[in-house]
Amino acid sequence: MKKIAILLIITSSFVFAQNTNVPDDKFEQALIDLGYDDTLDDYVLTANISGVTTLDVSNKEISDLTGIEAFTVLNKLYSNNNKLTSLDVSSNTALTYLELYNNQLTSLDMSKNTALERLNCAKNQLTSLDMSSNTALISLFCEDNLFTNLDVSKNTTLTSLTIERNQLTSLDVSKNTALTILRCSSNKLTSLDVSNNTALIELDFHNNQLTSLDVSSNTALTGLYCYTNQLTSLDVSSNTALTSLYCGSNKLTSLDVSNNTALWTFHCASNLLTSLDVSKNTTLSYLDCGGNQLTSLDVSNNTGLSFLSVNSNLLTSLDVSNNKELGT
Repeated sequence: MKKIAILLIITSSFVFAQNTNVPDDKFEQALIDLGYDDTLDDYVLTANISGVTTLDVSNKEISDLTGIEAFTVLNKLYSNNNKLTSLDVSSNTALTYLELYNNQLTSLDMSKNTALERLNCAKNQLTSLDMSSNTALISLFCEDNLFTNLDVSKNTTLTSLTIERNQLTSLDVSKNTALTILRCSSNKLTSLDVSNNTALIELDFHNNQLTSLDVSSNTALTGLYCYTNQLTSLDVSSNTALTSLYCGSNKLTSLDVSNNTALWTFHCASNLLTSLDVSKNTTLSYLDCGGNQLTSLDVSNNTGLSFLSVNSNLLTSLDVSNNKELGT
């Protein structure tokens, strides 16, 4: 009888070792739909999932990803638009892509995922995120959370950082010299130093509280979005590659865009401008300078304009006879 009992225990242990517990029926059903399982019984044959490198279980109303630990060689995990409140990916050390957009996560431990290159944890309820172990990270999307600070000093390979609509009062990107895209709009920033970020192509920090900004080192910029701040001056003379400039809803009294001959979209509405010279901006297609104090405006050289707004100024006349594209 002892031998039989021992044999039963060994057999039972072997059976459990062959299977992975997946208690969330939505998760298991997703695995069934993907062909990794065939019966909704809270278990999946481990051999069926241990070699999976890419898993997309987005939009499945999943609340619990228990069982993900058995995906030991998983390289890319997509679990967007689910109902996760927690997630353990400590066993998934091969992860390079992790997409968790629009869940209900309050914390996220990435300390074991040192190979991670892309993380999207936007639209959750995260208050903090430790990325110090993720030194291979290239892209980080963490907008629409509850961050008051974020340390990216160890993430020196970052090329894209999006942390919009949080509660940041400061952001240090001085070590992130590879950044080409920085989006930190709708926070509580009062200053932003991008002098070390000479590779920046897009900089978006609209809807903050900045009173000044130095972009003289950012000569590669093609898009600058700094509207709805408290800027009293803005020098873009070094930013000759700019194609889009949005600096509306500030406190600018003057603005020189004579060096920005590549400008295609220019929005400077709701400032304190008394004059505006766009004679050198011959590629302009969109110009909104409404809500200023302009008494005159010459757009005779801007023959490509397809949109022009000048409302709420002090203009008594405006000649648009050269602007054949307007209204078409």
